[in-house]
Amino acid sequence: MATEKEKKLKLEKGKVVDLAKLVEYGEDSIVSRTLVENDAGTVTLFAFDADQGLSEHTAPFDALVQVVDGEGEFIIGGKPCHAGNGEILLMPANIPHAVRADRRFKMLLTMLRAKKK
Repeated sequence: MATEKEKKLKLEKGKVVDLAKLVEYGEDSIVSRTLVENDAGTVTLFAFDADQGLSEHTAPFDALVQVVDGEGEFIIGGKPCHAGNGEILLMPANIPHAVRADRRFKMLLTMLRAKKK
């Protein structure tokens, strides 16, 4: 369960923070923390413990993943790929995708809600 501090994160404009330290690993779990949420989208930080994952699903908007710590496996449209620390990948809207952690890893997920023209 998230602490009150975690629930009410307020990023200060112009203040540098260590992204990887904003969420801690939880034993046998996935921990998430929303950093930004507005009409344009959301920015959420995830910490996956080893052998954890998100089952296949779709989202109506593109999502940009940035791996912050470790390495994760991503299956996008049935095709597996790995992304490691400092790498990014785009999960396209309406394409089934899943996430798997063989070992602990952290990722930043930016959901882009803007509609394509």
